[in-house]
Amino acid sequence: MHGGSVNRATKHGDQHSVISEAYDYPPEKLSIYLSDDGGSDLMFYAMLEAASFTKKWLPFCKKFKVEPRSPEAYFRTAFEPVVNDPVNVKTGFQSRIIMQKLYEDMKMRIESTTKFNRIPEDFRKQHKGFRKWDFVSSKRDHQTILQIIIDGRDPNAVDIEGKPLPTLVYLAREKRPQYHHHFKAGAMNALINVSSRISNGPIILNVDCDMYSNNSESIKNSLCFFMDEEKGDEIAYVQYPQNFDNLTKNEIYGISLLAAQKLELPGLDANGGPCYIGSGCFHRREALLGKKYEKDCKVDWKRLNDRKVEESASVLEETCKILASCTFVQNTWEKRCMGLKYGCPVEDIITGLSIQCRGWKSIYLNPQREGFLGVAPTTLLQMLVQQKRWSEGHLQIFLSRYCSLLYGHKKIPLKLQLAYCPYNLWAANCLPTLYYVAVPCLCLLKGISLFPKTSSPWVLSFTYVAFAHRAYSVEEFLWCGGTFQGWCNDKRMWMFKRTTSYFFALFDTILKLLGYSKAAFVITAKVAEDDVLKRYEQELIEFGATSPMFDILATLAMLNLFSSLMG
Repeated sequence: MHGGSVNRATKHGDQHSVISEAYDYPPEKLSIYLSDDGGSDLMFYAMLEAASFTKKWLPFCKKFKVEPRSPEAYFRTAFEPVVNDPVNVKTGFQSRIIMQKLYEDMKMRIESTTKFNRIPEDFRKQHKGFRKWDFVSSKRDHQTILQIIIDGRDPNAVDIEGKPLPTLVYLAREKRPQYHHHFKAGAMNALINVSSRISNGPIILNVDCDMYSNNSESIKNSLCFFMDEEKGDEIAYVQYPQNFDNLTKNEIYGISLLAAQKLELPGLDANGGPCYIGSGCFHRREALLGKKYEKDCKVDWKRLNDRKVEESASVLEETCKILASCTFVQNTWEKRCMGLKYGCPVEDIITGLSIQCRGWKSIYLNPQREGFLGVAPTTLLQMLVQQKRWSEGHLQIFLSRYCSLLYGHKKIPLKLQLAYCPYNLWAANCLPTLYYVAVPCLCLLKGISLFPKTSSPWVLSFTYVAFAHRAYSVEEFLWCGGTFQGWCNDKRMWMFKRTTSYFFALFDTILKLLGYSKAAFVITAKVAEDDVLKRYEQELIEFGATSPMFDILATLAMLNLFSSLMG
C-alpha cells in the first residue's frame, strides 16, 4: 500500500485502507505493508490507532459478515449487520452502535492530532517508534524508518477474541537530495524489497492509499487463477478494474471509463491479458522480480507456505533498513532491472508490458461486487490534470524503447502489441479533434461548404454515419450500466480531454524530447472542501483553480458560438 502527502492521506484515511484489508482469509498468512512517502510521524500515529481498532473490528466483521470492511464506507450505509439467529438481531444492532462509537472516537483523535500537527505526549512515550523522527530533518532528507507495528508471529498479537492478527509494517524509505527517489515506483520497489525479508509471500497485492477493499473475497477469487491446475502457472498478475466510491449517478466528469472497464479490458484476456494499471492488482512475486516464464516449471504451493522467518521483529527492523536505503536501490535493485520500471509517469504500464514480454500472461477480474474502490476527482481541473498525466505517460512510452510494437516484437502476439497502441496514442488524438472542432467553424464563417446540401442524395450517407455512430455509442453506454445523461456527460468530457489534457500532454512530451523540460510526477489532488463536494454531488461542474486549459475551452466555445450565429 502506497501513501503520499500526509494531509491528503489522513483526509481520505490510510488507516481506513489498512483496516479494510480484513479479508476472509487466514490472518496469519497476511502481511500488510504501508509505504509513507511523506515520512510523517502523524501517519505512523494513525497506523498505531488503526492497529488498536483492528483488534475489535476484525471479530465484528467475521461475526456479522460485514461488507464492505472499510469502517468509513460501512458506517455510511444504512445496512444492519447480518445475523442468522433472529434472537441476536438486537445484539447485532447494539454491536454496530458500539463499534461505530469506537470508530468515531478513533477518527476524531486522528483528525485532532493532524489539525494541531502534534502527537499527544503520553502516546509518544508509550511507543519507542516516535524516537526515529528525532533525526528527521525533512521529508526529502531522512533515514529509513521501519516499524513492525504488529508481528503476526507473536502469540500476543491477537484480537479481543484471541484470534491472530495479520502482520502490519510501516515503512518510510530513505530519501536523500542527491538521489532520485523515482516517485511511486521507487516506493513500491522498497516495499517489495523489505517484504521479501520479513514475510516473502508468493503473492503481492498493491493498493493506493486512497482506495479500500470492498470485497472480502478478493484474495480467494484471485488465488483461483494462480492455483488453477491447467493455466495457473502462466499467470503473472490478476488485475481488478479501477472503480470509484464517490461517483454520482450520471458521472459528471465521465471518469469511470465504462466502455473500457466493461468491454475493452475483458477483451484483452484473449490477447494475452490486460495491462497493469498500477493499483488493485495481485502479482506473482517472482514474475514481478524479473523471472521468465518457464512452461515446465510448476509451483509448489505447500513448500511456499512452509517458509518461516526466525529473527525477532527488532532484528528484522534493523536488518531490513538497508533494503530501503538509497544506495542499495541504486547499486543493486536498478542494475538487476527488478520490480517496477522507472523513468515514466505511468510506470505501471511498462512494468506490465515487460512482464508479458517475459512470457507471462495476465487476467482481468471484474466481479459483481467491486474488489477495490478509490476516490474520483471532484473538480474539472483535477480530472483534466489526471488525464494529462496519464496521456503524457502513455505517449512517452510509445516514443521510447518500451513501445509495444518495438519492445514486444516477437515476444508477445501482434494483437497484444496493437492493443496497447490506442492508449499510448491518447495524446496524439488532440490533433484530429482540434481540427474537427476548429476548421468547420472557420469554414462556416468563410462560407465554405464542407458537406453536401440537403437536396443532394449524398447527404444520406453523412446522415447515416452520424446517427448510426451516436446510436451505437448510446446503446453501448447503456449496456455497460450508464444513463443517457451520463452518456452526454461522457461525450462532453471526451471533447474537453482531447482539446486540453491531450494537447498539453503532446506539447510537454515534445518539449521533453527536445530537452526543454524535465519529467515530473504530478499527484492528483483529491481533497475537496465541503462546498465543492456538495456541488459535485449535485452534479454541477466545479472548475476549481484557474488554468490555461480553460482558456482553450473558452476560445473553442466562443469560436463555435460566433460561427453558428454569423456563419
